[in-house]
Amino acid sequence: MTATPSNGPAAALAGVLVVVTRPEQQAAAFIEMLREKGASPLPLPTLRIEPIRLSQEQRSRLAPDRYDWAIYLSTNAVEQSLTQLARPVAVKIAAVGKATARRLIDHGLTVHSVPETTRDSEGLLRLPQFASVAGQRILLLRGVGGRELLRDELSERGASVAIAELYRREPVTASPEAIDDLRRQLGGTRRVIVAVTSVAILDGLLHAVPHDLAARLRELPLLVPGERVAAAASERGWTGRLIVAGSAEDSAMLETLVADETRGRSERA
Repeated sequence: MTATPSNGPAAALAGVLVVVTRPEQQAAAFIEMLREKGASPLPLPTLRIEPIRLSQEQRSRLAPDRYDWAIYLSTNAVEQSLTQLARPVAVKIAAVGKATARRLIDHGLTVHSVPETTRDSEGLLRLPQFASVAGQRILLLRGVGGRELLRDELSERGASVAIAELYRREPVTASPEAIDDLRRQLGGTRRVIVAVTSVAILDGLLHAVPHDLAARLRELPLLVPGERVAAAASERGWTGRLIVAGSAEDSAMLETLVADETRGRSERA
């Protein structure tokens, strides 16, 4: 069921329905933030996170304190690493973005480096700490199928890079009830905006719904975290307007959506 929008003074997104596509276990905070701003969230998870069970040999080899740097590439990597690997004590820790850094801090870990501009591999590689890494041992903690840019570039700079793949993203097929709900909402009077936080989630969405519904979704405004995901949407035939946030953090996505909707209402007035 779709939530009823708030009628309070903070209802900046009243009358807007937002299709939330993040995995179910990660979407709760963003959904609550949308409700507080008056939006009607429609949860439509397109992926689920499946942990990868590591062997004892892998746990020993991938223990973070065996390395000079441990770089966490997602909040999922943080959670899965603390479940299976030894807790970091002496290693220097980097995070791909502020959301990942906050998750590490919430677990009582010290984050020594995080990009201040783009929240991606490119941002990490621009940090002075990783300009000269020859001879250093670096552990990348991530999911299966992550981008290879960081490993390739750090290796090119002379580091010895190990990969800890701690989870995989599995596609989720939308239930008939969710499909029917989405069809009803698309036929209503509210503005509908789709929110995705990665290329994998975008691809999952386009495969999770019937072909005709995917075609309709491509015509809607799409909220994305950065130009890389925006470019991927265009490559996949998305013709709706792209609303580009600075990162996939809940607060950044929400602030961008509120600013866009406020600007749009002013233009329509």
